[in-house]
Amino acid sequence: MSHSAPSLFDKAIIVPAIGEACRKLNPRLMLKNPVMFVTQVGAVLTTSAIFTSSADRCFVVQLAVWLWFTVLFANFAEAVAEGRGKAQADSLRKARKDTQARRQRGGKEDLVAANMLEMGDLVVCETGDVIPADGDVIEGIASVDEAAITGESAPVIRESGGDRSAVTGGTRVLSDRIVIKITSERGNTFLDRMIAMVEGATRQKTPNEIALTILLSALTLIFLLVCLTLKPFGSYAGIEFSTPVLVALLVCLIPTTIGGLLSAIGISGIDRLIRRNVMATSGRAVEAAGDIDVLMLDKTGTITIGNRMASDFVPAPGVSELELADAAQLASLADETPEGRSIVILAKAKFNIRARDLLQQHASFVPFTAQTRMSGVDLEGRSVRKGAAESITQWVRQHGGIYPSEVGQAVTAACNAGRTPLVVADGHRVLGVVELKDVVKGGIKERFAQLRSMGIRTVMITGDNPLTAAAIAAEAGVDDFMAQATPEDKLKRIRLEQAAGHLVAMTGDGTNDAPALAQADVGVAMNTGTQAAREAGNMVDLDSNPTKLIEIVEIGKQLLMTRGSLTTFSIANDVAKYFAIIPAMLMVTFPAMAALNVMKLGSPQSAILSAIIFNALIIVALIPLALKGVPYRPLGAVAVLRRNLLIYGLGGLVIPFIGIKAIDLVITTLNFA
Repeated sequence: MSHSAPSLFDKAIIVPAIGEACRKLNPRLMLKNPVMFVTQVGAVLTTSAIFTSSADRCFVVQLAVWLWFTVLFANFAEAVAEGRGKAQADSLRKARKDTQARRQRGGKEDLVAANMLEMGDLVVCETGDVIPADGDVIEGIASVDEAAITGESAPVIRESGGDRSAVTGGTRVLSDRIVIKITSERGNTFLDRMIAMVEGATRQKTPNEIALTILLSALTLIFLLVCLTLKPFGSYAGIEFSTPVLVALLVCLIPTTIGGLLSAIGISGIDRLIRRNVMATSGRAVEAAGDIDVLMLDKTGTITIGNRMASDFVPAPGVSELELADAAQLASLADETPEGRSIVILAKAKFNIRARDLLQQHASFVPFTAQTRMSGVDLEGRSVRKGAAESITQWVRQHGGIYPSEVGQAVTAACNAGRTPLVVADGHRVLGVVELKDVVKGGIKERFAQLRSMGIRTVMITGDNPLTAAAIAAEAGVDDFMAQATPEDKLKRIRLEQAAGHLVAMTGDGTNDAPALAQADVGVAMNTGTQAAREAGNMVDLDSNPTKLIEIVEIGKQLLMTRGSLTTFSIANDVAKYFAIIPAMLMVTFPAMAALNVMKLGSPQSAILSAIIFNALIIVALIPLALKGVPYRPLGAVAVLRRNLLIYGLGGLVIPFIGIKAIDLVITTLNFA
């Protein structure tokens, strides 16, 4: 469940934003935005001119007031965007509290403050306990309430031995007992980092934003030089240009509209992610999401619903299903993986086979390893194994047995059906196949179709064999897949895609996904995943919903479209203002210039003042659009450009003519100029 969006006119945001807008008048802060810094310098010069200029003092006072408003409104837009994020941080901060931890050392437990825990400490948490810090479950299984972090009221399961072992400080254990190994340093918990992200303390400008800032700075410099040369040119031509008038001309020439809103647009992109329960490390990651064209997804926990579960026993010829189930359960009793536990549960559910006391039988358990790809148990006179078909085949033949062709056919049939087969053997006898089933998440095929329509190619990554991977890929509707993929394979594939000029996004939740998440242009880690995965990604999805990447991409594209749309509007808006202020400045000395006064403005002073007032008010009018973003539609680049020119280009030309004329009528009627 996403956090609700604070209202733009929420008093808790607006009031602090007003004070913050004034604080941002500090020249050191204003220098980060060259356009608004020049406007602020102009406001200072105009204010000084109140006491030194020979121009109409009332006119100069009004110019100074509206120039300061222009700067304050731009600061206010940025402060509101930051305030919306800080409101989210406050709700996260409530999850932090003084917590006591039951630290386990040398077989003994002692009670210590949570902030005294060190990385590597073991902590015991039972029903009702608040988890004191980030860590991984190394023993036990528990139901955990993560509502303080994710906003979801439904509890989640955290357990050892899988990709759902990570727990977050500030969440609460609802049932059972777990032992946690602390993985965070003091003051650097996941919650601390989330709050820092939300508050935007480390927000960096994106390459696109930097490029646009450089362009706006260049335009500002050019128009500044133009205005500076007007003074001596006017003296030569017999025209007296006062400082307030030149400042007004400069402010109307430079792109103040987009300059005033640029920072707010970037901050609001991160804010929109936060409200969808996604934490991004910087605006750079949000913008990159808008440009990705390849999406790589880990199968387990992303495309499928978590762990594979045992679904069927398929006995070999001459073997009963009961005998196969009994042996499969024996081989799984010491298997702490979710798959192993599901085999024990299935045997109990189908045949009421219960756990046995294996101590009296002098049982010796054989753990699963990546080299042998099988596990099992050695009893008196028996050696029961379960594992991959190739490993069991080799095992049986080493013990003088024969691998039945019917079992091979059952393995192939299971793979073709998108299931994972585990073969069970008792010494030299092959007893049959246990099928493990991956459950593809509902509605994911339709979401992948949406990604395809946006020009994004999807690639499923799995450690399964090619047949199983192909079946699941077809069911899920992905464009391509990688089977039997190692962490090195994932990393290599991402680098190849990037070398071919693609921008790659990767979602994952396991430790084995961490290298790929770090290499990808956009790495979205699932909050239910391991600490290593969450550290490697530049985004964390608190809801652990891999299809959330569609929303992330849309927000990234929306950020780029909003910036482009408002830049188009700003430039068109400036062109319209030229027709207001330039003829007004020159038509007294050069009557022929009156023909360019297409708005029929009342007087030179009212024209200049109307343009400056409109210039300030349009920033306020566009704040909601900058924060909310331009509505996203999956269109091509040409269609987006055409739409921008039609709506924001034409609108930027027309609206100023109407707005400036309306303001001029008010000013003239009230004799303000």
